[in-house]
Amino acid sequence: MAVRAVRGAVQLERDEAAHMDEQVGALLTTVLERNGLTADDLISVWFTATPDLHSDFPAAAARKLGIVDVPLICAQELDIEGAMPRVVRILAHIETERPRADIAHVYLGAAAALRKDIAQ
Repeated sequence: MAVRAVRGAVQLERDEAAHMDEQVGALLTTVLERNGLTADDLISVWFTATPDLHSDFPAAAARKLGIVDVPLICAQELDIEGAMPRVVRILAHIETERPRADIAHVYLGAAAALRKDIAQ
């Protein structure tokens, strides 16, 4: 079994806790589904949020999905002029038999513009 990393991002429409839960939950669910994973395959997940998001911790959405025994951490993205606002990014470390080339990175909605080279 190999350790791999999966990237993803979503842009929120507004800074509200319920909206963040919904959007981050959708991002995590899509990452798991597209890669044929369950929560047991997760090693850890890093969440970052742009400095304009204050309503909640993105990791709270994972806990609400039942991902309760996986180490999670949140951090703030760099405040770069001109960067896309209201974005939550993830970097999930997983155990999988998939080769690196078969990992599906997930960029939902407007966040697909962040990584056109790997967004699916």
